[in-house]
Amino acid sequence: MPELPEVETIRRYLAPRLAGAIVRDVVVHDGRLRRPVPRGVRSDLPGQRIERVDRRGKYLLLSSAAGTAIVHLGMSGSLRLTEAGAPPATHDRIELLFAAGQSLRFNDPRRFGSWQWARRDPLDHPALRCLGPEPLDRGFDGRGLRRALRRRSSAVKLALLDQSLVAGVGNIYASEALFAAGVRPTARASSLSPARCDRLAVAIKQVLAAAIACGGTTLDDEGYASADGTPGRFQVELMVYGRAGEPCRRCGRAIRALRQGQRTTYFCPRCQR
Repeated sequence: MPELPEVETIRRYLAPRLAGAIVRDVVVHDGRLRRPVPRGVRSDLPGQRIERVDRRGKYLLLSSAAGTAIVHLGMSGSLRLTEAGAPPATHDRIELLFAAGQSLRFNDPRRFGSWQWARRDPLDHPALRCLGPEPLDRGFDGRGLRRALRRRSSAVKLALLDQSLVAGVGNIYASEALFAAGVRPTARASSLSPARCDRLAVAIKQVLAAAIACGGTTLDDEGYASADGTPGRFQVELMVYGRAGEPCRRCGRAIRALRQGQRTTYFCPRCQR
């Protein structure tokens, strides 16, 4: 968390507001993140014009002629666009000051986020090079998913969390997509039939698109919010995630929870086989 829908929501908010903006300065208030903040972010980005704001998987890309800042929000990171003179918040780590008087602030209480720098093609950067296909691209379908899953002996839920298989899907949306496809999260990935892979690929696309339309998922008062502070609304649409013990909205059976790879998985024992 945040996953693809949350990062895409942030990208859609920032893209029209930052495109063409000139970075006046980069201030690192506290660089103790998952990785040290590279020198290029501090030395190369000031004076540059933001050309594009893109997304790859769960990463946000701020591109300029000098290079690209590759931002990962980790578990608790957020980006807020505000006036440059606004008082800093607790846990503000990095701040981009723009010539027009705006400030983009990266806040990360747990410090699992990261800022990386690519002087050349960011897709060749080690952080992005090994990512799997974008699930919202036209080329992502059941046939490709079947090819990827048939080499995996793990449970299908764990396979979907592997970012080299499909980029951007995390714990929330993997659980929701498996429910929508009627697939048990403990099923062996390599055992899924072509028909089930087709259903799962469609479900992944539909769940992600619905979550983006709702601005992502905010699970508590201190959870994810977009760059203007707006929380997501998809939590009210969740079918299984976070609903252990509650009745399934489709069949009425109690939703179950189990641990998979240090994450909690939610599923309906009747609707998912």
